Amino acid sequence: MRRRFNALPLRSRLALLVAVAVAVAVAACAMVAWLLVRAELVNSLDDALRDNRVPGQAVIRQVESGECRAVPEKQREAVPNPFESTVQIVDVNGTSCMAFGDQPLPVTADDVRVARGDGREALHTAHADGEDYRVLTRPLEGTNAAVSVARPMTEVERSLDTLALVLGLVAAAGVLGAAGAGVALARAGLRPVYRLTGAVEHIARTEDLTVQIPVEGDDEIARLSRSFNSMTASLASSRELQQQLIADAGHELRTPLTSLRTNIDLLVRSEQTGRQLPPADRTALLTSVKAQLTELGDLIGDLQELSRPDAAPGSGASVAVLALHETVERAVERVRLRDSGITVTARLAPWYVRAEPAALERAVVNLLDNAVKFSPAGGTVAVTLEGAEGGAASGAGVAGGPGTLRVRDWGPGVAADELPHVFDRFWRSPSARGLPGSGLGLSIVARTVRQAGGEVRLDRPEGGGTEALLRLPGAGQPPPGWGAEDGA
Repeated sequence: MRRRFNALPLRSRLALLVAVAVAVAVAACAMVAWLLVRAELVNSLDDALRDNRVPGQAVIRQVESGECRAVPEKQREAVPNPFESTVQIVDVNGTSCMAFGDQPLPVTADDVRVARGDGREALHTAHADGEDYRVLTRPLEGTNAAVSVARPMTEVERSLDTLALVLGLVAAAGVLGAAGAGVALARAGLRPVYRLTGAVEHIARTEDLTVQIPVEGDDEIARLSRSFNSMTASLASSRELQQQLIADAGHELRTPLTSLRTNIDLLVRSEQTGRQLPPADRTALLTSVKAQLTELGDLIGDLQELSRPDAAPGSGASVAVLALHETVERAVERVRLRDSGITVTARLAPWYVRAEPAALERAVVNLLDNAVKFSPAGGTVAVTLEGAEGGAASGAGVAGGPGTLRVRDWGPGVAADELPHVFDRFWRSPSARGLPGSGLGLSIVARTVRQAGGEVRLDRPEGGGTEALLRLPGAGQPPPGWGAEDGA
């Protein structure tokens, strides 16, 4: 049964559920109404029996004379019986005789109890000759007998049957109307769902992410439509960025590959023709090939780093509390070992942040490499790390204000109109087109800092050059137990 129900379309299921709900409600109301009307009709019949003063002096005289027989036909008109009730006399022995009517009624213990004078009245329902009677028994004053007045229940049952027929017709009409209204409401209510389904099927069929669903109102369907439109817009933007990344990567890869192919072709042609290149030229070619392979490897590594999906701070398994001053110190040592002729000075205050250690160290190295690359020969790069409020401790955790890492060089600097683009992928200043690099270093820095909940920017300080400011939230002291857990 459940499988058949689940196999129905959603619109049919909603209409069926509405019809069933209305049917149950109407049936409950009809049953309550029928029971209330029945109780009122029976109460009215009981009141009529109490008001029917049938036994007169003639009936009492019959009892007093010791005769229990029906009132003769010729005397019945003189004895009041306005409702044509069945009247029966009951004595203390349970013997009964008819005073009016032709159908004797069964005598109950309550009737005998009233005849003995142990009760004022007895009211019950009796069954005789296939018909139900409502019976009221009262004592006969001055005698050892009681009189039972009864009326058939058919007058109540006929009204109840008519009422049941009317209620049944009303219920059937209500259920049919509810089913029709359920179909109409389901069709109108599910129309946005049908539009959403059509849009999803269209996207699955055509991969067209520009489809937008019209949004009306502010209900759940409207919220779902807005979420779907936002999702498709995000997917379209992501696909556009992916295509742009592929195009930019292809363009950047073409340059080192072309140069690499030219140099290798010269070496291969020299070997094939037997005309050896001068040792100096051969050494220069091999050095160029090695540099181009290094640049190619760095570019591929940067692309792999940027291809990873963005994650919220603290959501990755490798995110941990780390000492930023130690990370910066290691990055400074790595840059110094390259012997570029640039002096790197460092003044680092303790600062603890929550980030991915390897990614954050690489971001700091990228900032230092960028400063070294644009510094003049024999120049200096100044690295400063300050905690919040000048390096003061901000608590035993990593939830304080931002600490600031400054990387300052005295090179040519960045033009003011170029500052908004320095963190874009593959963007390089026109003055740096001839220098080695892929244009991805600062993009990686921005991505890593954003994941750690911080911010980074380049400024043009007084005195020339460029200053990179990296701000990360943290504290001047490690959280409790940090040294034992992280081995710091």
